[in-house]
Amino acid sequence: MNWLPHVTVAAIAEHNGKFLMVEETSNGQRVFNQPAGHLDEGETLLQAVSRETLEETAWHFTAEYLVGVYFWTGQHNGVTYVRFCYAGAVSTHEPGRELDHGIHATHWLSRNELQADPERLRSPMVMRCIDDYLTGKRLPLDSVTHLIPSMES
Repeated sequence: MNWLPHVTVAAIAEHNGKFLMVEETSNGQRVFNQPAGHLDEGETLLQAVSRETLEETAWHFTAEYLVGVYFWTGQHNGVTYVRFCYAGAVSTHEPGRELDHGIHATHWLSRNELQADPERLRSPMVMRCIDDYLTGKRLPLDSVTHLIPSMES
């Protein structure tokens, strides 16, 4: 069996000390997570984080910097995730937009509200990303380079 990590993206959007979170089902339980998801073939990480945020929250997200890259292996499934966590701003909201399958609701929650019930966090990456953001970890967007194949034949 070949080991193949899953590349994912996550968005941190903060407003007045609260973070945009999704309430979703994972492994049979309702949990909180940043807007996050898998990188699709042919898209950049920045495109993926904007798309996932819109699909899961109905908010348009623009990444401003990279908070960090996180490796984690889920005990429930043995899958290793490589998460690129971006922080930025949300702008337009489409409240009538249907959210992705498995997303029950979106919430604006403080760090303390999230920390109060750690069993409801999808993974340890959720709080680690927020804590890294709050301590000021910031990498420029060009820290990750996408090499686009030439369109020449």
